[in-house]
This record gives sequence, structure tokens and C-alpha cells, in this order.
Amino acid sequence: VRRVPLRKMKSLRQRLQEQGLLESYLEQHPYNLAAKYFPGIAVEPLENYMDDEYFGTISIGTPPQEFTVVFDTGSSNLWVPSVFCSSPACRNHNRFNPAESSTFLSTNDTLFIAYGSGSMTGILGYDTVNVAGINVRNQIFGLAETEPGDFFYYTPFDGILGLAFPSIASSGATPVFDNMMMENLVDRRLFSVYLSRDSEAGSFVLFGAIDPFYTTRGISWIPLSAETYWQITMESVSVNGAPVACSSGCQAIVDTGTTLLAIPLRALRILLSRLGASSSGEISCEAARNLPDLIFHIHGKEFPVPPRAYVLRSNGYCTLGLQGMDVPTEEGELWILGDVFIREYYVIFDRANNKVGLSRLP
Repeated sequence: VRRVPLRKMKSLRQRLQEQGLLESYLEQHPYNLAAKYFPGIAVEPLENYMDDEYFGTISIGTPPQEFTVVFDTGSSNLWVPSVFCSSPACRNHNRFNPAESSTFLSTNDTLFIAYGSGSMTGILGYDTVNVAGINVRNQIFGLAETEPGDFFYYTPFDGILGLAFPSIASSGATPVFDNMMMENLVDRRLFSVYLSRDSEAGSFVLFGAIDPFYTTRGISWIPLSAETYWQITMESVSVNGAPVACSSGCQAIVDTGTTLLAIPLRALRILLSRLGASSSGEISCEAARNLPDLIFHIHGKEFPVPPRAYVLRSNGYCTLGLQGMDVPTEEGELWILGDVFIREYYVIFDRANNKVGLSRLP
């Protein structure tokens, strides 16, 4: 049972704002959040992380080389920058040097992951990966050789540790948690996530256990509808007792790697109108004080997200933490329950039973 503490750092948006670069950056980097979820293609649109603030530390190699990573339940690959990469984005981040690790094994296999604004390419190798004291030997991971563009240059993290299913891993790479399970390195075949609100400390990913301190209100177990992402079925979304979206059912992905609530464009327009926000999601902070809960109806139960969670306050302005996204799926429309949702619940990702557990936080 091992806990990885997650720390909050300045988000990409804050860093760009401080340097006066935000407006030009957004113009130069249009992105399509939906690209991440097209079936069969492991696509990771990292612009999701513009407001993300939760990062943890892992090490790779012998002796260990440290990296700050996003623990992302919406992707399945582990990768970090390498010394073979000369992109500006690599030069100001920690880079893995295989020559300095006695346990590194090289391969001739390549890795390519497309992003909303560019891509990363690299090679695959094997080494010992240490996550909160768990030594995962012979873990396959990506060593980035190119990170085109300037997006990664500004990010506060070095790489990504994906926690979704093997079926969506690029190049067929076995995810870290799958190796933990196969090598019997965790007591239970599950991990759990707590994301603190505001400036509170204490966020973590806990491998192999459920912390009873965070489940005093009981756990609601929801079966997965697909073993790709952590995908579940929702019955509807309501406001003030009336259904406003997903009225005939829809799919939802619980994704720590997405900051906001990503919802179909038609539903977004309805919600923004119902909540009294502009088409860009802006709302007066005074009006925001009187907003209702968003109620997500999942597996016969109600899961509220209060306005304190979905209203984002910055420099005296208020916006709703909702973004539009249309992904065609066989099961109907797709919603992404990102950190705005996850902060209200202790979330258990159960691989043994292919379920998600939600316990409402006080």
C-alpha cells in the first residue's frame, strides 16, 4: 500500500499570464479536446493541463533519476523527456539519461503520440520505475526524442504516467499499474485518488488500498461500460430537479488528466443558458453565488457538483468550469468528468472488478 503525494504548482495558464504570453499562446495553439478519446488512437491533448495543478514525483533507473509527472487516468503510457531530445521543451525539464542507469534495457521500438497542438516522438526502453517506494522492474516507458512546438516548454511537469487500460496504450506498451498487479506489488488490484480543493494540501494517488478516512459517507460502485478509459454510463444530468442534458443516457469518462467538465456542445449551450452565463462561460461573481448544483444521475444515484466546484474564480472574474467537446461514439454522446467533478469525490479505480467507486467528500 503506497501513497503518492500530489503537490499543487502554478498552472500553465497562470505561468503564461504572468509572462504576458497567454493571449498569443491561445491563438497559436488551437486544440481539440475530443481527439484524446477517439477509439483506437492514443491521443493526448495536453492543453487539458492548462489549469491542472496536481503533479507527483516518480523515479526511473539505477541510481534513480527523478521526474514530475501527471497521473492521468485518461491515457495509458508512461513517458518522460530524454537526453536524446534537443527540443526547447526538453532542455528546461528533467531528462532521462539511459547511460547513467545500470538497469536500463534499450529497444528498437518507436513511440509516437499525437497531441492537440503537435506531438511527441521517441523510443521505448525498459527500466526500474519507482512510484512511492514501489519498485516496478522492467517497466516499458517512452524516452521522448522530439517535443515539437513550445507547449511543453511552459508546463510544470516533465512527463505523464497513464493509468487507463492496456487496450489504448500506444505501441502496445504495458501500463505501470498493470505491471504492479502482475508482479503482486499491490495488496489490492485498485488505486484511489483524492484531489484537494482550492489551496488545501493533501492530494494523493494511493496504490493498492482505499483510505477509510475518505469513505465515511459510503462508496457507490459503478460498473464500467468499456475497459479502455474509465468509462461509465450516465442516465441524465439535471438542474433544480429538471433534466437538462443526457436525458436519454450517455457515456462519461472519469479522467484525472482533464481539468474541467467536458460536455457535448449542444448540452453546453443549454447549460450555459440555464445557468445565466455568456456563450464563453463568463458569469458575474455575484450571480455565481446563487447557482444551483449540477446533479449527475449515475447507476440509479445522484452525484451533485456544487457551484463552488464548477465556478472558477481568477483575478476577480468568474467563469464556469465547462468546455465543449463532441465525440462520436456508438453509445451516444460522451462527457468527461475531470477534476471539477473529481474534487468533490474520493474516487476508487477498481481493476479487479472493473468498477469506479465514488465517495462524496465533506
